[in-house]
Parts: sequence; structure tokens; C-alpha cells
Amino acid sequence: MSTVALIDDHESVRLGLEAACLREGDQRVVFSGGTVKEYLTWRSTSGAPPVDVVVLDLTLGDGTTVTENVATLVADGASVVIHSVADRPASVREALAAGAAGVVSKSSALGDVLDAIRTVARGEALNNVEWASAVDGDREFADAQLSTREREVLRLYAAGLPLKAVAERLGVAYSTAKENITRIRVKYVEVGRPAPTKVDLLRRAMEDGIVEPDGAPSDA
Repeated sequence: MSTVALIDDHESVRLGLEAACLREGDQRVVFSGGTVKEYLTWRSTSGAPPVDVVVLDLTLGDGTTVTENVATLVADGASVVIHSVADRPASVREALAAGAAGVVSKSSALGDVLDAIRTVARGEALNNVEWASAVDGDREFADAQLSTREREVLRLYAAGLPLKAVAERLGVAYSTAKENITRIRVKYVEVGRPAPTKVDLLRRAMEDGIVEPDGAPSDA
């Protein structure tokens, strides 16, 4: 059973999600509150480990930014699902760049929100219309300026091939493929789009059209 924290300054939203999680039975809400600070205080005083998934509102009423909220939660060890209206692509892009696993609209059915939580709890990338719209609609999305070889390595690696197989497919040494992945990660950090895990690299590859939304390598 995955553990979930709900952070939203609208209590009615939190109560609805908590009731849905309780009804389904495979996700346990261990924290519900209006700010990230409240969640961290609860963690500190209770000694509880980081939750598996934090469902976070895009904009909270305490003056914090989505970037600092997502970055703080990810650094603390949780995966983050943004739960908000899907009409602010720049803010959604900031959340994704800060490390959010994806976004699900508040207009979505509760079942879709719970499915999103399950997906992220399994460590899988969350693909949805809101995410794609945010990236496609924001022309200021930072380009990591990957080289042709780096794009080739990322395309195969993010699509699921082990790094050794990537090297064999491209006819390069394993060490060369590994160096490419290292450089790719550095480049994404430099443009504010960190990708410390393979799931993160898949997310970046999909955002940049290197891998299709279903995880298959793009023909581009």
C-alpha cells in the first residue's frame, strides 16, 4: 500500500481525495494540510518517513512558489503529482522542471487522480494531456541543446534499453555511452530541468520529442 500526502489550501478538495483513497483501499493518506511547511513539520515531529506520493496544488495561499514547493518535496524524498487546473502552462512547466512527476487536472474524475497516484507510486512516468499541453504551449521551455549522438543515446536509453545494449546498438564503447548519459544529465541541470533517475530522463526525452508519449523511440 502506497502512502500519500495531500497538500492543498482547499480543505474540501483534500477531504474528497482522502475519502476516495480510503474507499479504494490501496492508498493510505497519512497527511493532509495546506502547505509544504506543515507537511515537513509533521514529518519532523512524527518521525515518519517520506511519503510515496505528494498530491500538490499548483498554487498555495502561503506565498510560496511551485518551484520551491516541488523542489523541496522531491529533495525530501517524495514523488510529486500536481493536482490543479490546467490553464496555466507556464506554472505547470515550472513544476515539471522542478521535478514533479506529472500533472492531473482538478476537473478529472477521482478515479483518474487515483490512477495517477498509483502510476507515480510505481516509479513510472505519468503521461497526460495536461502535461503535453503545458510543454507544447510554452515556447520558453528550456532546450538542453543535446548533440546528435546524445539524442541517439537518450532516445534508446530512455525507451528502455540497458546502457550496455545502447552502446552495442550504436557501435560505441560502454564507457562512451555512460559519458553521454552523464553529459545529458549535466545539460538538463544547467537549464533547470534535472533528470537524476532513468524515469526523469524518460520524462525529459518525451518533453523534447525524442521519445513518443508511449515510451517508444521517436522517428524524429
